[in-house]
Amino acid sequence: MSSLHPRPDDGDRVRTDDPAELAERVIDTGVAEEPTNRVSNTLTEIADDVALVESFSHMVVIRTDDGLVSFDASLAAHGEAVMRAVRGWRNDPVHSLVYTHGHVDHVGGSGAVMADAEAHGHRAPTVLGHENVSARFDRYDKTNDWNVLINARQFGGINPRHGMALGEGSRPFIPEGTARPDITYEETMTISPGGLDIELRHAKGETDDHTWAWIPEKKTLVTGDMVIWVFPNAGNPQKVQRYPELWADALREMIALDAELLMPAHGLPIRGRDRIRRVLGDIVEVLDGLVRETIDMMNAGATLDEILHTVRVDPDKLALPWLNPVYDEPEFVVRNVWRMYGGWWDATPSHLKPAREAVLAAELAELAGGAQVLADRAAEVAGAGDFRLACHLIDYAAQAAPDDVRIHGARVEIYLARRRLESSLMSKGIYRAAARESQAVVDDAGGES
Repeated sequence: MSSLHPRPDDGDRVRTDDPAELAERVIDTGVAEEPTNRVSNTLTEIADDVALVESFSHMVVIRTDDGLVSFDASLAAHGEAVMRAVRGWRNDPVHSLVYTHGHVDHVGGSGAVMADAEAHGHRAPTVLGHENVSARFDRYDKTNDWNVLINARQFGGINPRHGMALGEGSRPFIPEGTARPDITYEETMTISPGGLDIELRHAKGETDDHTWAWIPEKKTLVTGDMVIWVFPNAGNPQKVQRYPELWADALREMIALDAELLMPAHGLPIRGRDRIRRVLGDIVEVLDGLVRETIDMMNAGATLDEILHTVRVDPDKLALPWLNPVYDEPEFVVRNVWRMYGGWWDATPSHLKPAREAVLAAELAELAGGAQVLADRAAEVAGAGDFRLACHLIDYAAQAAPDDVRIHGARVEIYLARRRLESSLMSKGIYRAAARESQAVVDDAGGES
């Protein structure tokens, strides 16, 4: 997520600038002149006894008379720094660690939280989460190498064929020492450390194991990844089912609470009822629109292809700093709506039981007069700006001539050019991986194309 987060700095571990004040300026103007997602591993007390450590993801910390309640633990690589920031603010024991969900950037640093408790002679904090968190960890164990691969591709654009050696000895996707939940719940649960009621509520959105919290006494929402200060991660092409419709429902429930403070897992904390209602309302509007328009077209008998090239989000909405599609994209959300309600078949008959792609590519190349003809046309189309068509053509050319250095060299150029035009990290990562795949063919042949 490097495009979303600057690198951690070496500054003070307790911030003097208030990220909530930055959020006020951004929301009031609709313009972000500096990053809204920051990874500094520094802590700011946003309200009395409510603090935020800006990391990847953030840790939200609430002080109670029984100790600290922490929401999330960041990545394993940031866990120790996050805990140092907490200790620069309070020395109270960590009473509870609540997982908003089981993604590694939220749970990976839990080992550092446990180590901190041991180092200070404190009781190990109780770990809480939705019941599906443990099931997620089990799934990650079962598909460890797959998850290592797709996350490396998503965030780094690795070459899926040459970029890593999988199998025995590959690194664990869930870091060693990651704490599993001690207590789980199904729909709602209230904990009351030090007499402070904290209501935990389950919702499906980015994940099926998500927890968001409401603290009535403090009029505070802890939203996890329901708010991430970019377009909602409700589409992700390489991950399991997302739930855009249920995500919007959860945000409506939050709006009804009239919160005065919102603490997200990524991005800036938001103070003030009107600002909170505006940001949540904009996210609801966009998700509702994508779901409604997709289902309307499905009911009218449209194919997935027709829907993907028809359903759009108002560009003015996507220009807002809390809806900018620099991570996920509306087009990917449409696919998730189709997958939820329509299954995996896209309604194109030939795609139900297709030919091998390499066989189809060879046939098309023969009809065109050779794979190089397809590659030349791909370059011509790309030069005219139609990268959607160009990528189809260059992929067919490369599949028809898998060892042709000249064709793979052209494929590198086309995918790198397309990557430069994309806004979302997910698209950039996948297109970079395609370029590296072909670059490996060129390099294996001696680097000449």
